[in-house]
Amino acid sequence: MSSFFTIPGAQKKRKRAPATEAPKKRFATSKSSSKPPSKPAPAPRKRVERDESISGSDSESDDAIDLPDATESASESENEGETAAERRLRLAERYLDNVRQEVDETGFDAEDIDRDIIAERLQQDVAETKGRVYRKIASELAVDHASHTLFRCNTLSTTSVAICAPYAYTVTKDRCLVKWKLQDLPANQYPQTTKKKPKKPPAPPRRQPTKVAMVKGNHKNEKDRSYQGHVADILCVAASQDGKFVVTGGADKRLIVWDAKSLKPQRVFTHHRDAVTGLAFRRGTNQLYSSSKDRTVKVWSLDELAYVETLFGHQDEVVDIDALAQERCVSVGARDRTARLWKVVEETQLVFRGGSIDKKQKPEIDPRSLAHEGSMDRVAMIDDELFVTGSDNGSIALWSLQKKKPLFILPQAHGLEDPLLPTEASAEQAPTPKVVPPPQPRWITALRTLPYSDIILSGSWDGYVRVWKLSDDKRKIEPVGVLGAPSSSVVPVPNGVSGDDPGDEEMVNGVNESKDAPWLVKGIVNDIALFERGDRGKDGLCVVAGVGKDLRLGKWKKIQGGKNGAIVFEVPRTKAPEKEAAAED
Repeated sequence: MSSFFTIPGAQKKRKRAPATEAPKKRFATSKSSSKPPSKPAPAPRKRVERDESISGSDSESDDAIDLPDATESASESENEGETAAERRLRLAERYLDNVRQEVDETGFDAEDIDRDIIAERLQQDVAETKGRVYRKIASELAVDHASHTLFRCNTLSTTSVAICAPYAYTVTKDRCLVKWKLQDLPANQYPQTTKKKPKKPPAPPRRQPTKVAMVKGNHKNEKDRSYQGHVADILCVAASQDGKFVVTGGADKRLIVWDAKSLKPQRVFTHHRDAVTGLAFRRGTNQLYSSSKDRTVKVWSLDELAYVETLFGHQDEVVDIDALAQERCVSVGARDRTARLWKVVEETQLVFRGGSIDKKQKPEIDPRSLAHEGSMDRVAMIDDELFVTGSDNGSIALWSLQKKKPLFILPQAHGLEDPLLPTEASAEQAPTPKVVPPPQPRWITALRTLPYSDIILSGSWDGYVRVWKLSDDKRKIEPVGVLGAPSSSVVPVPNGVSGDDPGDEEMVNGVNESKDAPWLVKGIVNDIALFERGDRGKDGLCVVAGVGKDLRLGKWKKIQGGKNGAIVFEVPRTKAPEKEAAAED
């Protein structure tokens, strides 16, 4: 009896021993040691090893730099069995190591330690994605010391300029699209490759942009629908941030997408019913907005090279457009004197009506010269809440999405034209000075901002590219200076004698030829493009202005002695005010 009940039971218990080897199979698939399965110690040891690798990541970073191939193969083998939480932890450690390395390379002092550089950088990134003004760098730019270089080829008036650093693209009235290579800063042009001191002095820096490629349309192919080129004046150009596409629009109702590297046409769109006057890319994407004289704004997707939709609302020609990171754009409608903010996703629009003037009397301005706004010609976005417009009465208006009327109007931003002679104003043989009309303000022909900052640039035909800044309370526009014109420059007088300097310096054609003499832009500034040098503009600002003898959209004004081409301004950046104050202390 007893043998019958006890022996099979003992045999069954002995037969269960192989069943305990199941964890051994699970152990073999993972990274385990060769110890017997009866001891369950390897599992906590594996966790301890992982904790040691996490805590010791900083100490082992030097070895990882010395042996990149070994670490890559080891990381691939180790990451095979990691969980999602372990992967997030590893990526977070890598991000913090990269930030620490970047901070160590740039160097910092006690003040930087107190401010916590990493936290400040994250705040700036968040502010940029939310579309807020977070950089006030207008006071840090040495506008008076900006250098200038004129470059051109044998073309007519330059109508528009686009930049995708280090390349600039210009379009002209004779159907030319030109690609230029902008020069690096003088400090980066001739890097020293050896530790020895060079025997020869360094070569002078190159400032003239080099011509890379050029495409010219043919007006004789106007009736050829298969022709992939422009057959009339090119009025606008835009370049994508990723450097893949360059888009042009012209008076021939064509919108052409070009390959940025080779300038070969990829697609020709003929959806617009009139001249294409403005182009703007949505920041960080290949979504394009175009404005036209057919009173519409169209949306395009260049990733698919496809048309998306049309936006209606303007009552006159849409002559300019601008956009930022969000899926919305701002356009101006010329004689309808409105600026419209298009919310593409919501399919709504906000209308901002112009036509008003600054009613405050200013003693330095003749009341008869305060012309009413007849046409709203230019627009540029500061951030997703503020934008500026330029008009034919010479005023620059600051707008906010929270108010239908302008927050601030800057009248006569580029001054007044020269008064007419009595013989020019009247057909009488002996006209009196009373028949001379008051001088009229110069139009705002170009307007551009540095997105998410307080810098505003404007152009006209007074010979200057003027720099403005947004006030600290974001409710006013204040002057900063003029590009290439020192504040201590001597004003030229007709007889060639300056009141400040009675003849110690040489005079040529009535202009003081000293180093402080201002440099005039010869022609009409039709467009402005800019980008920052270095990381977050630490090396300054590069401004490219398109110049021509006549206006972009017509020939109502022609400058005698003007030049067709473009001008590069290199604006250096001074020390930040906080660092200067710390250095003085």
